[in-house]
Amino acid sequence: MASVSIYLNFTRETEEAFTFYKTIFGGDFGQEPMRFSDMPPQEGLPPLPKEDQQLIMHIDLKITGGHILMGSDAPESMGFQVNKGNNTHINLQLDTRAEADRLFSALSEGGEVTMPMEDQFWGDYFGSCTDKFGVQWMFNCPEKV
Repeated sequence: MASVSIYLNFTRETEEAFTFYKTIFGGDFGQEPMRFSDMPPQEGLPPLPKEDQQLIMHIDLKITGGHILMGSDAPESMGFQVNKGNNTHINLQLDTRAEADRLFSALSEGGEVTMPMEDQFWGDYFGSCTDKFGVQWMFNCPEKV
């Protein structure tokens, strides 16, 4: 079923932040947190520095009203520059690739594509953009071709 979640980026404190949020909201993480060391080597990118390997690549926590809070560290070694204000995305969890493509196309028009819609190593179809108003969007679809 389609859903919407909030995605937060931190420089290096995602694990600390989500442990804090868990004490407030209770519950369990949706899955074991994925670390950058779990990511296969990426063509064209240098190896990840040792100090970044145990950073959080993805974590999620159910909060109130069925909403899911998601997050990731955004290490500078991978080209990220986190500033307060650019560290939040609206994540659309979609049922079909067609819907993901339609929304991605519409929201990225006049804005900036930050990652084109593509199959990803974790198995989903994913992309991201910043719309013409500066709002950051992520699109994730588990539907296989």
